[in-house]
Amino acid sequence: MDWGDAPAWAAFALSGGALWISIKARGDGKRSADAAEASVEEARESRAEARRSGDAAERSAIAAEETLADQRREADARRSAQAEANRPRPELSIEHSRKAVWQLINSGTAAARQIRCTELPTAMARGLEGDITLEPGEVSEFMMAASMGSPIPPVLRFVWEGQDQPVPLRVPPRIG
Repeated sequence: MDWGDAPAWAAFALSGGALWISIKARGDGKRSADAAEASVEEARESRAEARRSGDAAERSAIAAEETLADQRREADARRSAQAEANRPRPELSIEHSRKAVWQLINSGTAAARQIRCTELPTAMARGLEGDITLEPGEVSEFMMAASMGSPIPPVLRFVWEGQDQPVPLRVPPRIG
């Protein structure tokens, strides 16, 4: 049995080894290419997730800015309402003093200037004509006398500086 020459067998063995190495290298290259492709896909997904995360962060920042702006507006509204509530203002009322005398009283914290009765009563009245000024705590007396055709009104309406709409003030009944 003649197997031929040794260099041919050596070349055959080397070519078999080269075949085996190339098959192995091809498998490694395929795995490397698959890994690279998976890495590219993961990078795309990561980029998309980062974009979504950035968009969510931007929306969150916008919502936070809007919330802060709302809180500032509410605080400004509260301060304005509190300032308005604490603003000095007149508070007028009428009380019966004695016989045909009543008192117009300013129990507020600000002066009431140019007070006028918008509808002078048909009953005989003195002290309601012209403009009256009342500082806080001051009283102005006026007289009203009823007659058969002119009763004392149950309400008198007044305006003053800063109060253009007539304010109705109840006239308490005469005592004694």
